[in-house]
Amino acid sequence: MQILYIFVSYIVYFFLTHSAAFGPSKQEEEDYEDVPINKTWVLSPKVYESDVTLILNKLLLGYDNKLRPDIGVRPTVIEAAVYVNSIGPVDPINMEYTIDIFFAQTWYDSRLKFNSSMKVLMLNSNMVGKIWIPDTFFRNSRKSDAHWITTPNRLLRLWSNGRVMYTLRLTINAECYLKLHNFPMDEHSCPLEFSSYGYPKNEIMYRWQRRAVEVADQRYWRLYQFAFVGLRNSTDVAHTQSGKGLWLSRRMGYFTIQTYIPCSMIVVLSWVSFWINKDAVPARTSLGITTVLTMTTLSTISRKSLPKVSYVTAMDLFVSVCFIFTFAALMEYGTLHYFTSNRQTKKTVIWRRLYPANSHLLAMNNIVPYHEEADYAYECLDGKDCTSFFCCFDDCRSGAWRENRMHVRVSKIDSYSRIFFPTAFGLFNLVYWIGYLYL
Repeated sequence: MQILYIFVSYIVYFFLTHSAAFGPSKQEEEDYEDVPINKTWVLSPKVYESDVTLILNKLLLGYDNKLRPDIGVRPTVIEAAVYVNSIGPVDPINMEYTIDIFFAQTWYDSRLKFNSSMKVLMLNSNMVGKIWIPDTFFRNSRKSDAHWITTPNRLLRLWSNGRVMYTLRLTINAECYLKLHNFPMDEHSCPLEFSSYGYPKNEIMYRWQRRAVEVADQRYWRLYQFAFVGLRNSTDVAHTQSGKGLWLSRRMGYFTIQTYIPCSMIVVLSWVSFWINKDAVPARTSLGITTVLTMTTLSTISRKSLPKVSYVTAMDLFVSVCFIFTFAALMEYGTLHYFTSNRQTKKTVIWRRLYPANSHLLAMNNIVPYHEEADYAYECLDGKDCTSFFCCFDDCRSGAWRENRMHVRVSKIDSYSRIFFPTAFGLFNLVYWIGYLYL
């Protein structure tokens, strides 16, 4: 019985240790994979990871990443392409804008040619530091950040013919010199210029690919005040420099609501004083001063969103003209009040000459007819002629009146202003908007 137990154990052990001989080995199963062709199963060889390792080791054997391709033979041509992920915001105070891009560079390196069934090697950032990479930098950038979370956002592609593509993601704060003469109806071309940092024009040349730029969905861009119009390519071979111009057009909605409409309403409000009695000095004075101070505040606020430029912008012109109209409305009443008060003083002098203090009864009997005459007629006192171009006294039309001078009736100044101010402001708006929007 014991001998039988030993014999059975020996048979089981022999079967377990030699079972691989009755079927395909595990290594053979890994070397082949089942591929269905015409409803039959055949075995096709897989690509070993060791093959890629051998290719890379062979390529890097004796490779000097400090030397550019074709050094001493011909310039290295770098083809660039950009995928614009987002643009904005645009900072008009510092004259810069932010752009998030995927920047791709492609060139040929004959030292990286290889023979294999694989036409493209898709590699990550670990291979970047082992081959030659262009020393491209952005000329008009103030700050550039590469994305490193959760891993360096860059990739490398190697083709069997020696073509290399290097792509990385960047966020760049670039300069954009804004010409604000037509602000806020202005358009700008914000460039993104890049070139080689260490190589001259006879060593490295940049050029754009056929489809050099692609743009993401603009609904998520942070442009706010601007609208994206288009792109413009430029290449300056003399300086080994290429660039992409981003055409931006400013939206006027914010400035129309915050500046243009309030300024126009303040100007119209200042005209209310023309319909208020000229004897209501507190009402007309307070209205005029209030509108002038309000225009001063609006002009200050409108400049806060702009850099301190030394030239006059379109908004400055509009705000300044509105300020002039409100100030002129206040001065109109000041002029009117001066001449009416001067007239009252002169009528009082004439009254006292005609009716002495002891004849108050006679004066009371004659005050009504004299008031009717004296409202528009009195003598030029002290025999003085009207020496100004505008004469506001009726009696100066007599011998003392000089030719080619304008006669203005004081009581009609408000009536003239009711027509002149709205007409002048309407003509200014017509010329202003046509000139800046269509010319």
